[in-house]
Amino acid sequence: TGQWLLDSEQYQAWLETKGQTLFCPGIPGAGKTILTSHINNDTIGPAYVYCNFRQQEEQKADSLLANLLKQLAGRQPALPERVIRTIERNPSSNEIQRTFQSVVAGYPRVFIVVDALDECQASDGCRIRLLSELFNVQNRYGVNVLVTSRFIPEIMYQFKGYIHLEIRATREDVERYVGGHLEQLRPFVQRNQQLQGEIKTKISDAVDGM
Repeated sequence: TGQWLLDSEQYQAWLETKGQTLFCPGIPGAGKTILTSHINNDTIGPAYVYCNFRQQEEQKADSLLANLLKQLAGRQPALPERVIRTIERNPSSNEIQRTFQSVVAGYPRVFIVVDALDECQASDGCRIRLLSELFNVQNRYGVNVLVTSRFIPEIMYQFKGYIHLEIRATREDVERYVGGHLEQLRPFVQRNQQLQGEIKTKISDAVDGM
């Protein structure tokens, strides 16, 4: 269900304290993207980007920042003409950064979620540039930043000293998921409560956080 993340002390501390960073590492298959969807459906309505290794050529730091800029700008009732012009044309890196900062400055609170940072290209400096700009607006305007990633040493180092919350599939979530699909099995399984319990236990034991 993902409710465990929303109820966790780490998430609540991130939510309640302006300018906090929450780093959520997890192994492949742990459900990082599913859990970030729960955050997106939470009341905070964050600006959100999902990094996809299949789109590394398109997902440069500028395009990711421009994506966040458009989301935040789209929530304002009236935008300065300068911001509109920047969004509508092909702006330079400096223009994107300046406009991004000016739009962020117009909000009392801003929440930004970056999912699967490890899939953002590292060789061209995309990761470093993206994080650098996010930490910059965080320091200046108290932006809250949440990032998910696999356990990549270079990324782990970037978040040294910040709050960490490992994403793992909880036993309760796994059993609830399996229980919801037992009706798809053969009738003799559906009639046998003991067998259903054994199936839930075996699968939960085998998953081990995935």
